[in-house]
Amino acid sequence: MSVSSESASTQCAISIVIVSWNTRDILQDCLESIANQTTLPHEVIVVDNASTDGSQDMIRQSFPDVTLIANTDNRGFAAANNQGLEIAKGDKLLLLNPDTIVLDHAIDVMSGWLDAHPDVGCVGCQVFEDADTIQRTCFADPGPLNLALIEFGLYRLAPRHPLLGCPEYGDWNRDSERDVDVVSGMFMLVPRHVFEAVGLLDEAFFVYSEEADWCRRIRDAGWRCVFSPEARILHLEGGSKSTAQIKSRMYVQKQKSKMIYTRKHYGWFGALCAKSAFLCSAILRGGAFGLANLARSTPNHKAKVRLARDVIRFHLFGREPAA
Repeated sequence: MSVSSESASTQCAISIVIVSWNTRDILQDCLESIANQTTLPHEVIVVDNASTDGSQDMIRQSFPDVTLIANTDNRGFAAANNQGLEIAKGDKLLLLNPDTIVLDHAIDVMSGWLDAHPDVGCVGCQVFEDADTIQRTCFADPGPLNLALIEFGLYRLAPRHPLLGCPEYGDWNRDSERDVDVVSGMFMLVPRHVFEAVGLLDEAFFVYSEEADWCRRIRDAGWRCVFSPEARILHLEGGSKSTAQIKSRMYVQKQKSKMIYTRKHYGWFGALCAKSAFLCSAILRGGAFGLANLARSTPNHKAKVRLARDVIRFHLFGREPAA
């Protein structure tokens, strides 16, 4: 690991930590939007997980004021964020995805909002998928019941039902302020005193569920986690190759992280319930798509069957897919 371009600022309102992996072009757009839309004294720390697409050179050449931590291997999302948090100097700490664009001084606005709400330990802003579509960010605690509602597709039957729609707050359009269990990790603004009380992200999570765990610990410590539509960013969903590039492996990794979460916060019985939900769901889906493939073979049916097979292998034998 090497470190370059340390910020010389001693008066830093916000430290912005971005973890990247092969996201050079969208990362460049993200960094430009921060520079153009943020007037508060701030520092930007990019932790690069061994990109091979020239991301590190782009940062050094185009953004010399950005602090770059250039890892020689992919340490995962939680561990890489921790590297940035450990050297951050700001009074507030912002975790920001590289596939986002800051709009209308969003960081400045949310910093002011947080100052006016001292009982809040983590806040997220409104996120747009395109010019007209608000992304459904933030969600309920991913306990065993909510995981089962998602895995078996029950939340889709009545997304606005107070129980069935609970996992993803299906009755809420993200156009109003609301206390939430989990602030989505693409934009998480946390005051320094909260961070110092709660600590770093749990590195047991390689990717996924680390924000759920962090928010759980923030709420357990007595602070609120809140979504506020006071400001907005654009999220180029799917642009982050850390999640979109490796389909089957990352799908299994997502379930693995959720099981780590349930074991940590709901004990072994909770983890067993989550494992059972994942396994039963995969068996049902694999069987359904297998029959559909026999009736009419399509690439989509075959891919669904392979995905179900990989999930079953993981939960029965602990074998993670290579790709």
